[in-house]
Formats: sequence, C-alpha cells, structure tokens
Amino acid sequence: MRPSGACPPDQGRLTGANIMFSYLANPQRFEKFSRIAIPVCGWLALALIAAGLWYGLFSSPVDRFQGDTIRIMYVHVPSAWLALALYFAMGGASFVYFIWRHNLADTAAASIAPIGAVFAGLCLITGAIWGRPTWGAWWVWDARLTSMLIQFLLFLGYIALRAAIEDERLAARSAAILAMVGLVNLPIVRFSVEWWDGILHQGATVFRADGPQIHGSQLLPLALMAAGFTLMAGWMVLYRMRSAIMARKAANLQRLREARA
Repeated sequence: MRPSGACPPDQGRLTGANIMFSYLANPQRFEKFSRIAIPVCGWLALALIAAGLWYGLFSSPVDRFQGDTIRIMYVHVPSAWLALALYFAMGGASFVYFIWRHNLADTAAASIAPIGAVFAGLCLITGAIWGRPTWGAWWVWDARLTSMLIQFLLFLGYIALRAAIEDERLAARSAAILAMVGLVNLPIVRFSVEWWDGILHQGATVFRADGPQIHGSQLLPLALMAAGFTLMAGWMVLYRMRSAIMARKAANLQRLREARA
C-alpha cells in the first residue's frame, strides 16, 4: 500500500521538493530528522544572532549620515529577507500539497505562515522606526512599503482562511491556492525600487553582479544576523511542524480508542 501523501509513479518526474517531502513524509524519518535539526538550528541561531548583535551594536562604525540609527538595519534587512524567503517556501509547499497531496507539505505551509507574518511585521515596524528619524516619516505609500504591507496581509489572509473553514481538506486546498497566487507579489517587493524609483529605499547593495556595495564592517554583522535569523526561522518551522504532527497522531489515537470503546 502506498504511504499517505506519496506521489504515484505515473505523475511524471518528481521535483526536488516533492522528493524531499516524500522522504520526510514517513513519520519515523521526520522524527529522526527533526530531533537532530531542531536543537542544531536553535543553538546555531542563538550563537549567530549574539555575534551579530555584538558586532552590530558595538563593533560596526557609526554611519556618516544616519549615525547610530543605521544599526536598525541589522534587524530590518534580515527580517525583510526572511519575510520573502518564508513566503516563497510557503508557496512552494502549498504547490507540492496542491499537486501531489503531501500532508507534510501542507503542515509545512501552515507552520510557516505565522512565522512569516512575524518577520514581515517586524520588517514593517523596524522600517517605520528607521524611517522617522532618517526621512522624517513613519510611513509613506512607497512601492516597497506598500508591497511589503501586502506581503504581511497575505500571511494573515492565509492564516485567517485556514481558520475560517471547518473542513480541513477544503481549508488546506483553499489556503494553498491563496499562497500560490500571492507568489506574484514576491518579485514586486524585490524589484519595486528599480521599477518605480522608490524615494525611501535604495537598490540592491549586497546581492549585486559587481559585488556588495556595503563596507565590510557593516556587511559582517548583517551577514551574521541574516544567517542567525534564517536558522531561527528554520528552528521555529521545524518545531511547529513536529508539534502539529504529534498533535495529529494524538488525535488519531484518541479517535481509535473511542472507536474501540
């Protein structure tokens, strides 16, 4: 008998994500993987964030024009990156679930949504705090700001849609469609400054074909914080996934006991 969520052999070539979800769909394999990955991600995230905060707050120099306000960048920029990366992961997991019915992919998407919303919200809040002393405004309807706000609302919409529909399968499929549609907003957020000449945001300064346009004293803490935030997000996603799977197993056992009683 084919395991639940596995892809039938006649559905074409497997994608990398589908192979990963097929492998981890086995509860024992996922339990073994998460038992190792969760503490590793957690401790590494703690170490990298601590190092990034030390370099960012005490070692990196004061900016010539923005002064100490520039240090908000070490939280704001990684939060923005993670908001986009997590939505991309949520959309990819939703696609795998929608096409191949991988229960683990749906669990991953549902676990990512609130974490992505936190990072998107943190990006908006730190951006407002940074913008007030630097540009004299908490908020303007800049293309980058507006598209990031939409990204935040997409996370919230995904969470609300799943909660509003009682039928679990219908909720999962409806939320998956919303997540996939929302992927359209990712390139808008990414390239909004280039497309609409945003006045508050500059173009790419780290990931450029000609190399980073940022001093090494600022690039180091930024890289440490980005790596730390990424591992922290991985830790939270895996922890939520493991908790959801264990809760589902407990509910199944409870139903089985009630059926036998």
